[in-house]
Parts: sequence; structure tokens; C-alpha cells
Amino acid sequence: MNEQHGPAAEAAEQRRRVRAWCLYDWANSAFATSVTVVFMPLFYQTVAAAPLEPTQRTALYAYTTAFSTVLIALLAPILGAVADMARAKKRFLAAFAGLGILFTSALPFVGEGAWRVASAFFMIASLGFAGSLVFYDSLLPHVARPEEIDRVSARGFAWGYCGGGVLLALQVAAFVGLGPSRRGAVMRGAFVTTALWWLIFMQPLLRRVPEPGADAGAAAVPPWRLVAAAFRQIWTTLRHLGRYRQAALFLVAFYFYNDGIQTVIKMATSYGGELDLPQAAMVGAVLATQFVAMPFAILFGRLAGWIGVKRAILLAVGVYIAISIVGFGMTRVWHFWVLAILVGTVQGGAQALSRSLFGSMVPRSRSAEFFGFYSVSTKFAGILGPFIFGVISQRAGSSRLSILALVSLFLVGGALLWRVDEQKGRAQALAG
Repeated sequence: MNEQHGPAAEAAEQRRRVRAWCLYDWANSAFATSVTVVFMPLFYQTVAAAPLEPTQRTALYAYTTAFSTVLIALLAPILGAVADMARAKKRFLAAFAGLGILFTSALPFVGEGAWRVASAFFMIASLGFAGSLVFYDSLLPHVARPEEIDRVSARGFAWGYCGGGVLLALQVAAFVGLGPSRRGAVMRGAFVTTALWWLIFMQPLLRRVPEPGADAGAAAVPPWRLVAAAFRQIWTTLRHLGRYRQAALFLVAFYFYNDGIQTVIKMATSYGGELDLPQAAMVGAVLATQFVAMPFAILFGRLAGWIGVKRAILLAVGVYIAISIVGFGMTRVWHFWVLAILVGTVQGGAQALSRSLFGSMVPRSRSAEFFGFYSVSTKFAGILGPFIFGVISQRAGSSRLSILALVSLFLVGGALLWRVDEQKGRAQALAG
């Protein structure tokens, strides 16, 4: 009887850990949706940078989103290596999440015309958000069994879209219901509720998910030696990256196509605002995207089982190419809605399957370090795209050519991804 109870209890505990891990996606996705995609671009356009010209506001916000990711892109590999050796994935996650929560809750205090302060607060909050994801992603191979990693990753994104969508729905109801005269207050309130949502729903992960094992004796090593050891480990990883050539090739491909994805996510509302599309309509379209993305993230997890992870990601990249081409000619609200729904069908699937594909091609014992490099690819992708968007917008006097320029990023990323051999990559990870 005890022998039967043991495996059953272990399986139940494993399911609880998966749910707790997924809940962090539910928690932090409120920042990605409510702040990054919806209310921060609107707040920047109508409050923080209101005295400036529309094109200048769009360009400055593009630069803000680009520079906000530079620091974490440089720190991520170091942080990941230290966390692997010091058994500190969860503590690093909590520290960066706390930083993001603190500065998100500070955004309501930004006054009209204070775009520099708004940019600084948003950059620090984004640093906290992105930094926490390095360690959240690195926990995936420790929480999910190898045979279910694709589905667990997709489930995390699905929960994230649901959680972000539920909170955004409440915020949108206030934004639309209270009318234009109260929208400044609603935007400020959205920052506060997002910070609280993030804080509350991160607790199950901190309580339920165990800290993965560390290198023997790491706890007794002084912090400065851990950092020095991390630099040596990073150098060693770079020198031996040839052992994981498929994972390395995937990182390059991911850099390019994710550059396009992140730019679409971050700049869509600013682009629509520049075209004078109604705020309430754009916010409603983004809300619809969340609830479309939730089932499609799960569907892509299943689709990967039918046609393969790589082909499923390539399908998503192809849809993004179509989105960029159609976005170039966007002039009406219903165009924005169509594009938002299309983004919802592929956004979660592309991100979830990219994360799980990379996780399957790296050694589990060094997951945080390798996910640090994954985060570098993610964050540098979030730098180049918005930066190009801002430069083209300023020089052309419009953001339309910026949208069209994204096609080249998707084409390069898709071509490189086509060359990745999934099976060989997984074999290299097991051998490493």
C-alpha cells in the first residue's frame, strides 16, 4: 500500500509544483500586458511626454524600451552562472521581481511632461521584470519532466495570458466606463494594481517550488569569488559552445525572429496612437489578444507534438511576416483589431515553444547559466528592433516604414531556424 501511495503522492506534488511555477507567469504577465503593451505607451503619449510632437513621443518611447533591456542583457549570463553555483535561482527571482514591483508602483507619481522620470522608472521596472524571467525560465527543466517540457512551457504562457487578461479586463472596464476625463487616474491606478497582482501571485512559486541543487561547497564560497567563478564559467561555456552547436544556432535564429516579435508587442499601441486610433478601441483589441492567445498557446503545445517544435515555430514566424506587411497599410480601427487577433494566435506559441526547444537542447545541471544566454538573445532582440523603429520613425517622419522593416528580421530568423536539427541538439545536451 505504501509503495502505491509513494509514487502517487510524488506525482501529486509534482503537479502542484508545475501549477505554482505556471502561476508566476500569471503574476508577471500583468506587467507585460497592462504596463508594457497598454498603459505605459498611452501614459507616455498622453501624460509623461505630452508636450512633445507625436513622432518624437513614439521615438523616445522606442528608445526607452530599447535601453531598458541593455543592462539585463549584459548581466544575465553572470547572474545565471552565479545562481547555478550558489543555489539561488529563487532568491534572484524574488529580488528582481521585487525591483520590478517597486518601480511599477512608483510610476503613478510621474507628472505631466516628466518623460525623463517616466523613462527611468520604466527602465528599472523592466529590468526587474526581465531579470526575474532569467531565473523563472531556468526552473523549467527542474519542474517539468523531459517528456512534458513543451506542454508545461506552453501551459505557463497560457496561464500568463489568462492572468494578464483577467487583470487587464478589470482595468479596461474602468478605463472605458469612467470616460476620457478620468483616464489619467485609471492609468495610474493600473500601475498600482499590476504591482499588487504581481506580488500576490508570485508567492506560490516561492513557497512550493524547491530550489534546485547547487555545486558542492558553493554555499561556503564568498560572493566575490562566486562572481569571479561565474566569469570563468561563462568563458568556459563560450569556449565549449561548439559541443552544443544546435543550441547555439537556435540562439542566433531566436535573436532575429524574436527581435521582430518583441518590437510588435512593445510598439503596437504607440504606433496606433501615432495614427490617431481611438485609445479605448486599441485597449480593447489588446485585451482580446490576451484571451485569443491563451487557448492558442496550449494548441501550439499540442501542434508541436504533431508536426514538431521547429515547424510549429516556423508557422508562427510566417504569420508574423503577414502581420508586418498588413500593418504597413493599417489606417482603421478594424485593421488594428484584425492584426491584434492574428498576433494572439501565434504570440504565445512562438515564445513557449522557443523556450522549451532551447531547454531541451541544454544540459540541466547548468540550466540557469544557459538560460542566461537565452535571456541575452531575448533582451538584445528587444534592443535592436525598437531602436531601429525609433530611428526610422524620426528620419521618415512616420512609423510605417518601421513596421515594414520587421519583415527582414523574421525572414533571417526563420531561415536560420530551418537549419536547426532538434534531435541532434537534444542528443548533444544528454551527452554534455
